[in-house]
Order: sequence, then C-alpha cells, then structure tokens
Amino acid sequence: MRVIGLMSGTSHDAVDAAAADLVLDGDTVVLAPLGLVSEAYPEALRSALSAALPPAATTMRDVCALDTRIGQAFAALAVRADRELCQGRTDLIGSHGQTAYHWAEGGRVHGTLQLGRPAWIAEATGCPVVSDLRARDVAAGGQGAPLVSLVDALWLRGRPGVCAALNLGGIANITVVSRAGDPLAFDTGPANALIDAAAADLTGGRLDHDADGAMAARGTVHEPLLERLLAEPYYALPAPKTTGKELFHASYLRAALAATGPVPDDDVVATVTELTARTVADAVRSAHATEVIASGGGTRNPTLMGALRRELGPIALRTSDDLGLPAAAKEAYAFAVLAFLTAHGLAGTVPSCTGARHASVLGSITPGRRGLDLPAPGRPAPTRLEIFRR
Repeated sequence: MRVIGLMSGTSHDAVDAAAADLVLDGDTVVLAPLGLVSEAYPEALRSALSAALPPAATTMRDVCALDTRIGQAFAALAVRADRELCQGRTDLIGSHGQTAYHWAEGGRVHGTLQLGRPAWIAEATGCPVVSDLRARDVAAGGQGAPLVSLVDALWLRGRPGVCAALNLGGIANITVVSRAGDPLAFDTGPANALIDAAAADLTGGRLDHDADGAMAARGTVHEPLLERLLAEPYYALPAPKTTGKELFHASYLRAALAATGPVPDDDVVATVTELTARTVADAVRSAHATEVIASGGGTRNPTLMGALRRELGPIALRTSDDLGLPAAAKEAYAFAVLAFLTAHGLAGTVPSCTGARHASVLGSITPGRRGLDLPAPGRPAPTRLEIFRR
C-alpha cells in the first residue's frame, strides 16, 4: 500500500508530507521511504494560527476558518506529494492535522483538538484519509501522545541496551524501548517552543526561530533564569504525561524574565536552549537509556545538539538518519504507518506509553472518490518495523 503521512507539529511553521510503500509481512511492517516534500504555511495563515493559539482568545468563526484553511493547505501538499513522490498512485493518506489545543489538567488529558478538515484532502486527491488520530486514545483514558511511540517501539525493539527515541519538535518527547519490560513514552517539556518564542519576541518578529542556533551560540546561559524555568512543576510529574504550547509559550517566558530582571537577548536564547537540553537529558537518564536516536527540527540546531551531547555525557546520541529514517521526515512517516494500521483494523497505540486502558484502532476515515476498499481484517498485530533501504 502506498501511503502519504501529513504532519504539522507544534512549531506550526510548515506542513510535511512523507510517502512510503508499506507492506505487512507476517508480524513485520516493512516501510520503504519514497521521500519528503514540505511547504511553509502561507504567512497570513501562520499569523492567524499563531494569533488563535493559547493563551490568546479566539472565536468560533476563527476556528472554523482555520480548520478550513489548514485543511486546504494540507490538501495542496498532498496533491503535490501524490504527483512528485507517488506518481499519482497513492492508496491512502494519514493526516495528523494541526494541534490547536491539548486539554491537559491534573495529570490527565480530557480532550485534544487538531484542525485541518480531512474532506479537503480527500476531495483534492481522491484518496481515503485517516485523520483525528489522537482522540480515540484520549477517550480510552490515554494522553493521546506521544502517538509515535508505537512506531518507535516496533522500530527499535531488539536493539541492545535501552534505546530512547527522541523527537525535537516544538515539544520534546521520548519513547524508551528495551528488551525487558514494556516501552515508556512521554513529553519531556519544550524542545523548540521556547527557543522559537524567544527568537520571535526578542527580534520583534524579524526571526521566527534561532537559525542554526546562532543566537544561542553567541549567548551565555543565565543561571537565575534557568533555575526559575527548571522549577516548572511539569518536569516532576510522573509518566505518562503530555504538554504543549498551552503551557510553554511566549507569555510563560516573559513571566519568568519579569521575575529575574533584564537579560541580554542572546543570553535568553542560550538559556532556553540549555533548558531543552537539560530537561531532555534528565528524562533520558531517569529512564536509564544507553542511547538516544533523535529526529525532528531541533536536530538541525547545532547549538542545541551540542548542548544535548554535553548533558548526555557517555550516553550515545545519533539521529534517525543513521537508522534509515530521515530526521526531518520521521514523524510524517510515523503517521503514514498509523494510518496504514488503521486501514488494516490494527491498533496504533501502546497503553504503557499513553496511559490508556487498552490499545485502540485510531482515527476516523474519510472516503475517497472510489469509496472505501479496505484490506480484510483479522491480521495479527505487528511486532516489528523494518526500514527497507533502496
């Protein structure tokens, strides 16, 4: 089955589309990567989305408009991916959508909202679309995240020692896999969220991220600010746990700065970069991991990766590229796999990772032009994921 995975993360800067040929071979999912295409959100859409995200107030009209316009942006990229990566032979599309709100209170997730109406994707491509992938896990008592944990567990099972798959998006999350015991997954805290917020705030919007970690590289960690940020209660919560920009946003950073007094701009960015490295490394050590496989946009920030290597010390750090999955595309490939499992009637969650009462088949399916032609159910649940390198 030829599947496209569509993804826009908490940095909400662009939409990624990764295409793969996926096959169930006994208890193994075999993934052959076909490539990645990306498109930045149109500036007007990104600005409207940023203006509507917490802690800002919004209206139902704005939510409806965003749901439509994000769906159209996803649809346009899906059409391009079908043409450029799949030669017009896409069988299925998995769309994560754009997370607008993740309702977490008191250690529980009560609801989650991803925008990007799948009907636009199905209409534009003619393909069936699996979407709204997080809500079913939440309904089963889970955190609804990190959903990539099943893919990580299938992919990394059997590696020596204790392996932590790390995603450095807006929020950082890890999946811990070992030969002994069930996998564990949780959000560690901010990855790029506060770095991006600081860069945008301090430059009056001229920058929307710290390109190549340049600001952080020029700065020095401000210890009083770092100590205040590290006092955030989220870090002490037990796993499984999830968070988002509902907590880690520009106003959160401004409040911390107001309590510590003036800090030079580059030092602010250096400090929130160190915060990401420190909290990720603390989480990795608490899980007794012996290696870290990183992916996501943060892997392109050499200052962040250098700080993370320093904080991890003897724990090996590499990127998912080394294992056959491009770091920039890994999450999009993961959602292609989850859509593929849904189409086969197979569960896409690991209860030990999300905290759900049971594993669930994820998402809702929007038919394509030909209706639904799903594979016969009753296949055994896969236990492995192999990457086929052409």
